[in-house]
Amino acid sequence: MKQLGELLISPHGGQEIVMGNTAIVRAMIESNVRVATSYPGSPTPEIAAAIASIPKDKNPLYFEFSTNEKVATEVAFGASINGHLSTVFFKSVGLNVAADTFVQLGHMELIGGMVIVLGDDPGANSSQNEQDNRHYARLAYIPMLEPATPTEVYTMFKEAARLSIERRMPVILRLTTHVCHAKEKVNFTSWRSQPTDNSPLFNPDNGPYIPLTTKLVLPLKRRALEKLALFSAHADTSSLNTLVDHGNSTYGVLTMGAAFQSLQDVLEKAVVKPNILKLGIIHPLPKKLVADFLRQHMEVKVLEELDDFIEQQVKALAQEIGITTKIIGKQDYEDWLNEYTPEKVDAIMRKTWLQLLPPLAELPNHPLQWSARPAQMCPGCGHRSAFHAIKQALGADDITVADIGCHTLGIMEPYKMGQILLCMGHSSGTAAGLSLFNTSRKVVAFLGDSTFFHAGLPGIINAVFNHHNFTLILLDNGTTAMTGHQDHPGVGYNFNGPTDKISIRRLLEGIGITNIREIDAYAQAKLKEAVKAAIAEEGFKVVIAKHPCMLKLMSERSAAGNPPPPQVEITEDCNQNYTCINSFACPTFQRDTEGGVWVNNDLCIGDGSCKQTCPAKAIIHKARSKGGI
Repeated sequence: MKQLGELLISPHGGQEIVMGNTAIVRAMIESNVRVATSYPGSPTPEIAAAIASIPKDKNPLYFEFSTNEKVATEVAFGASINGHLSTVFFKSVGLNVAADTFVQLGHMELIGGMVIVLGDDPGANSSQNEQDNRHYARLAYIPMLEPATPTEVYTMFKEAARLSIERRMPVILRLTTHVCHAKEKVNFTSWRSQPTDNSPLFNPDNGPYIPLTTKLVLPLKRRALEKLALFSAHADTSSLNTLVDHGNSTYGVLTMGAAFQSLQDVLEKAVVKPNILKLGIIHPLPKKLVADFLRQHMEVKVLEELDDFIEQQVKALAQEIGITTKIIGKQDYEDWLNEYTPEKVDAIMRKTWLQLLPPLAELPNHPLQWSARPAQMCPGCGHRSAFHAIKQALGADDITVADIGCHTLGIMEPYKMGQILLCMGHSSGTAAGLSLFNTSRKVVAFLGDSTFFHAGLPGIINAVFNHHNFTLILLDNGTTAMTGHQDHPGVGYNFNGPTDKISIRRLLEGIGITNIREIDAYAQAKLKEAVKAAIAEEGFKVVIAKHPCMLKLMSERSAAGNPPPPQVEITEDCNQNYTCINSFACPTFQRDTEGGVWVNNDLCIGDGSCKQTCPAKAIIHKARSKGGI
């Protein structure tokens, strides 16, 4: 296989095995997208990684990681109304951050076109909820396409771009986690680089672009509705919708996306196979196509992940035009939950039409039982060292507020740092509310450095403005670690090269915060005392616990050819206090069957942050580290 960057810009077509997140970048290139923006988050970060693989001198795209999803959407919008085809992509809950801007886009005349790529997350694999973002498409009057495979990701993006340019409207491409990460042999067409015109084409006469007052807002809404109606007519005849005909006039299934793929697996063993209408355009609903499918069957099952978004519309359509077909949607709460894997779809189809599937094979009397494997921080993570110290500084009744990031894992045993969690940047606002009328319990909020720039500043400014009384612990590891070590404004470089580094401390000082302490997260004794002092004081205080992400640092050291530092070992001074296992909880340390402690050399990175935690001083480096960490 060619190098990824060469593949993505190759003028030749051909077949390559790629994941959905890679296929979409090839589609961007072929569609002549000029501007792409994002804020990192699963399940879509590999899109940016694929863009990064293209040599900078050959990359036809301008790409940036913006400070948050709202800003990313606005940058893409600005590029579009200036005549450039643009794309913004983000994670499921990222659309909440972008919503204030997003809901206006359907009202605007996007002369360059704009494709919004949304990575939804059924099963909440990397999100704090299972929200169904299809509802946003209805709210904003924006069409939505949903692919089921990497090939469809590629073809549907190109179609979304074509329609967006033609109709001067945004189009959403909704991916789900399995579609983003699935791999398939995709047939790419040939592509030739086209001359680019960088002339700014913005003209207010294409608008209006100012949705204020009834006089302006109502015509914009009317235009959005007219465009959506035209798109609905197109949806009825679009080849993006597919009929799988098994010659069954009794049973039919209406489905889309990853659920269709799982259904195909389930039907391999079916006694009788229902006909399937697979929707590629899920908003607006292709009403004529759906109505015809209903009329052709006695019973139709609507099979969709998450909410009953399509089911409600199909039932309303049937009632409106007098179709008497039995429509079967979600049958219990379990149908609303989790990814529609083949196992789940099999169970759903058995609840619906048990007679279509063969009996389930009997399970063994003693099925294998697997122990739970909880998520954990990496060996050497500065957050582990910080939480170990901070826990000793807090009282048993103190209230701790978590935020989004690697440090969110502090909510688990043994640290239990963080008892409330909503979304990125909420911690300061929530902590402020918890501090009101509260004279007996200290409140401590946590925030990561990337989230500080993303959504943390408004809550911090509010704490200063309204004189709130709590302690903010800002965990600074110098990267957006949770989603793959993307850059943020505090690191001194961005996706495209060096940039001005924005100092977190100077920014805090600039908004009037004077009570700031800054300590290396590995200096546990100093950090413990700093936190104890801060929470004892009145007012709003900030403690910056700073240490580089060790996973990133060790990877960079290895790439530069530098040998790793020596690992640690346990001496015979060990008195089996188990602080290293039970309180510090580095996965490097294991307990043997006789109660002894040993070091897993496959995990130990030799950072030495553990040595200070051992009351018996039984953890030592095998040899003195040259240069250190």
